[in-house]
Amino acid sequence: MALVDFRFVAADPDSAVAHAGRVVVLADAEVPQAARRLDRVTRGALTRVLASDRWAALKQGDGIDLAFPGGMAASGVMVIKLARNADPADMRKAGATIARGLKEAGALVLAQGRRRLPALVEGIALRAYDFAIRAEMPKAPGPVDLVVADPDAQKAACAEVLALAEAVHFTRDLVNEPANVLTTTDFADRLLALRALGLEVEVLDEAQLADLGMRALLGVGQGSESPSKVVVMQWKGAEGAPLALVGKGVVFDTGGISIKPAGGMEEMTMDMGGAGVVAGVMRALATRKAKAHVVGLVGLVENMPDGRAQRPGDVVRSMKGDTIEVINTDAEGRLVLADVLWYAQDRFQPAAMIDLATLTGACVVALGHEKAAVFANDDALAGAVLKAAEDQGEGAWRMPLDPAYDQLIKSRIADMKNTGGRWGGAITAAQFLQRFVPEGTPWVHLDIAGVALPPGETTLAPKGATGWGVRTLNALVKARFEH
Repeated sequence: MALVDFRFVAADPDSAVAHAGRVVVLADAEVPQAARRLDRVTRGALTRVLASDRWAALKQGDGIDLAFPGGMAASGVMVIKLARNADPADMRKAGATIARGLKEAGALVLAQGRRRLPALVEGIALRAYDFAIRAEMPKAPGPVDLVVADPDAQKAACAEVLALAEAVHFTRDLVNEPANVLTTTDFADRLLALRALGLEVEVLDEAQLADLGMRALLGVGQGSESPSKVVVMQWKGAEGAPLALVGKGVVFDTGGISIKPAGGMEEMTMDMGGAGVVAGVMRALATRKAKAHVVGLVGLVENMPDGRAQRPGDVVRSMKGDTIEVINTDAEGRLVLADVLWYAQDRFQPAAMIDLATLTGACVVALGHEKAAVFANDDALAGAVLKAAEDQGEGAWRMPLDPAYDQLIKSRIADMKNTGGRWGGAITAAQFLQRFVPEGTPWVHLDIAGVALPPGETTLAPKGATGWGVRTLNALVKARFEH
């Protein structure tokens, strides 16, 4: 879905009275000057709202609707509680409140004098997203007219957050797509199209992956008709060793021979969420011409059961050379990441590596759908990721790494096994991945199983894919890796 059409307009005393959609008033303890004429036209309705017990109990960023107010053409007036010095999180929440009630007729937002307007616009843009595949597609809501004192300056100030919102939408679209649409080939083609933004993009096919020795990754996809691929995206906005972002891209996960229960399996279209986030971040960096060197690598496979599929008990050799006993074919994501992580360090010698994956149900058990799990071998990089996530309002929590857990993935016949069983499952998965990160390379593993596709809506996203991580990693690159 395309972004809402935002229009930045100068104040006009008649615009709010004549607007046919919804008029939005941002207020705190008293009617703002920009809305005083509306208050007179509605015979003091805004004053009464702000004096009400309901308003006093309202949280920052939430609103009250006045339907079909007298004296106006508007279908409604929404009054949103927002302090004059509201922080970015409350501004984004207010924007989301506006977006939830947005219809085809659009809205006019009285935003004169408001600081941190880009955060408000970002909230509207993120929450107004919708994804559907229907015979009659829903019409896009909007436009949103933002009444400001300096339209040109505010439009320029909001350009970056709107580009970032487009990148989040791109990720959400990828995660929401059904697997019969987003095959490994279609996914690769969508990433190749990012060349138009200036990204260098190449696709490695199965023959090339076999030559590289990526037997762990290829083993996951050998039961599928969709060919396994690795896509490499590079944004070279600066010189020097790059930051490498690595994403798990299992376009559908049946569990393979260790097949999943039928209930809820339809949600396994989201098992490429890590790759989707990497793609969205790379799009964002290219769009804003980031002064950073970043490579994004995604392993695209489909995990299906057929006569050629990998079996429990098989032993595969990774690109690194280590052998892996496959105990459970549903612990496939770490096999994909193992080879792509090793390829990333072998080819690019990155300054740091971050991988993202909808990797374990154990992560969801531990943290629910509120926070992503953060595992790291470097305190400074972990701290930077956690700060970026906090600044963007994307929940994250650091989890432990400890050699004691390695005993759980010790194999009788191979160098390691791909799962350590039920206990500490998110941790043993991270311990497994750490073996494919060279000593001395700062590394963070983000298990986004709980946050990529939560069961309900969130503040900034309707039910479905959230795009968690695009904004966090974009902020991380800006704060730590730009020159």
